[in-house]
Amino acid sequence: MSYSAASGKRGRGVRWIGFVGFEGVNSVDLTGPSEAFAAASVAAGEEPAYRVLFLSVDGRPFKTWSGLKIEAECSLAEAPPLDTIVVPGGVGIRAAEVLDVLGPWIRERAPQTRRLVSVCTGLMGLAASGLMDGRRATTHWRYAREFAGRHPKVLLDPDAIFVRDGKFASSAGVTAGIDLALELIADDLGPTAALRVARQLVVYLKRSGGQRQYSEPLRFQARAAGRFDDLAAWIPANLGQDLSIEALAARVNCSPRHFARQFKETFSVSPGEYVEGLRLAEAAERLVSTTVTLDAVAASVGYSSAEVFRRAFERKFGVRPSLYRSRFSSTADVAA
Repeated sequence: MSYSAASGKRGRGVRWIGFVGFEGVNSVDLTGPSEAFAAASVAAGEEPAYRVLFLSVDGRPFKTWSGLKIEAECSLAEAPPLDTIVVPGGVGIRAAEVLDVLGPWIRERAPQTRRLVSVCTGLMGLAASGLMDGRRATTHWRYAREFAGRHPKVLLDPDAIFVRDGKFASSAGVTAGIDLALELIADDLGPTAALRVARQLVVYLKRSGGQRQYSEPLRFQARAAGRFDDLAAWIPANLGQDLSIEALAARVNCSPRHFARQFKETFSVSPGEYVEGLRLAEAAERLVSTTVTLDAVAASVGYSSAEVFRRAFERKFGVRPSLYRSRFSSTADVAA
């Protein structure tokens, strides 16, 4: 199908959003954000705010991983100028016939496109352009290790629900694409419009926490047994408490030495390493999402000394907490 046969009139205020489709795309990665943009258009009144355009590498229809058939409106080469390009994830994103076309196309389109967005493993499509090297990004927690192996120059944050770095934005898996779409709608139309869309879709406007609440604790809970049944869920929810080996051992009625040995055998990591990893990941999230002081962040995740927190943070992330905040915070003015 040529684009001229599929196109409608381009309104002056309409932002055209191009969704890249391919065989095996995750249907929710594709339809979730597109429904959010469509809902925002309805809420905007007579002049639609967005026009969603489904693209494919060759302009042919494609099937999602679950079997839903999508009619592409045009090929990548025939696509009109776009305000935003969205690359969903799915098993087909790894195919050479997709990446070999998609990477160069994104690189060519990037200078004229206001935003380039990925959902889930769609980050592989953005990364194929080479434009993500040195940029902060995220993807589905389950595929973070695979992605990092393929693209070691991308600054991957495997815990974030979504990440924005300049004109590039990436989100975690599946429904996180809706979270990111709401953020972009808020940018374009204001928070009231985004809230209206969130209410229509019956989702949170801003979901609290990171992927860790769905990935890391669940991984530990899945491996927990016996006396550790409740502990793996309790620790992430109580990072400000005393989480020393002695305190944790007492919580499960065990001697500290036996507890440490059993914990390491069960989870393949020491209690101290596990706790510190969770504390620092949560601290990083609070640094970029709040305006409280660094000392307050340190105390909120259980560090009695701000200096100890700063040293631990720098070991983990390679930068001082203040520099991390200045680089990645979405808040213009934050406390030092």
